[in-house]
Amino acid sequence: MPATPAPPTPAAPAPATPHRVVVLALEGVYPFELSIPVRIFGTAAAPDGAQLYEVVTCGLESGSVRTSADFAVTVDHGAPVLATADTLVIPPFACAPDGPRDWLPAELAAALALLPPHARIVSICTASYVLAAAGLLDGRRATTHWSEAATFQQAFPHVEVDANVLFIDDGRVLTAAGVAAGVDLCLHLLRRDHGSEVANRVARLCVVPPHREGGQAQYIERPVPAPEAATTAATRAWALEQLHRPLSLAELAGHAAMSVRTFCRRFGEEVGMPPGQWLARQRLDYARRLLETTALPVDQVAARAGFGTAAAFRQHLAADIGVSPTAYRTTFAAAGPGPRGTTAA
Repeated sequence: MPATPAPPTPAAPAPATPHRVVVLALEGVYPFELSIPVRIFGTAAAPDGAQLYEVVTCGLESGSVRTSADFAVTVDHGAPVLATADTLVIPPFACAPDGPRDWLPAELAAALALLPPHARIVSICTASYVLAAAGLLDGRRATTHWSEAATFQQAFPHVEVDANVLFIDDGRVLTAAGVAAGVDLCLHLLRRDHGSEVANRVARLCVVPPHREGGQAQYIERPVPAPEAATTAATRAWALEQLHRPLSLAELAGHAAMSVRTFCRRFGEEVGMPPGQWLARQRLDYARRLLETTALPVDQVAARAGFGTAAAFRQHLAADIGVSPTAYRTTFAAAGPGPRGTTAA
């Protein structure tokens, strides 16, 4: 099932300093994933142009850090900077090809102990092993790269591993499945912190999809369809223009020129969830954008997003993020981002 986003936190006056994201580059770090946080968070800005995040990269020690590629990177900061983190991101890193892997050597454990209690902790791909070894995932749902899921579960039986999602938001601790899912999770955090307009603007600047739901399936060794094979992409684009009205499975399948059974199967293969669940998610996302960017009354927001009544919309929003439309609007309509160090509960 899709990961439930944490409810938004009440907004507050703009802080004197932006939220600090610390990226921990460990030996063998993958360069692409290392660059994701600075590319996503470093691009985020308030309407007045003020930077919302400060991104700092560190190693266990300052200086040269070997990457998984044929080059090293130089970081100016060592582990002590972790004590200043509001969010910590750990990208994946190459493992030794043989022998048992110590995912939490004493030096790394000591570094993680420097984190302040309020700091969010994010792993990308197999960096989830570090969080699990530190006990941060015990009793939690978490994800990792699908190819590592069975090994991960065997190594850490107290973690509830879900390899069928892109990322999982469990409040203070968040895990992404790998590579592009790290982009999705960082955009999700932007949306959680500052609303969809900020996240969408960053996505446009980075030329990436603005929103892939966390519960969307990972791409797990599925055959590539033949070029002439019918897809549901055009119907999904059409449905997004019809959110103001009811849409039945029969109508969606008819638009795609497929039987209902074939449409549902193809839709699930491409999107990773049933059409009805996807459609409900699009309605909620659209309604949230309307709450953030317009002064429309709640009943008009509900009608435009296809919920029919304000009561139905309130019920769906409460089930999704645990707040009322009015509380959600108050959170994101207030000027300025939340205070440094504040995270969703």
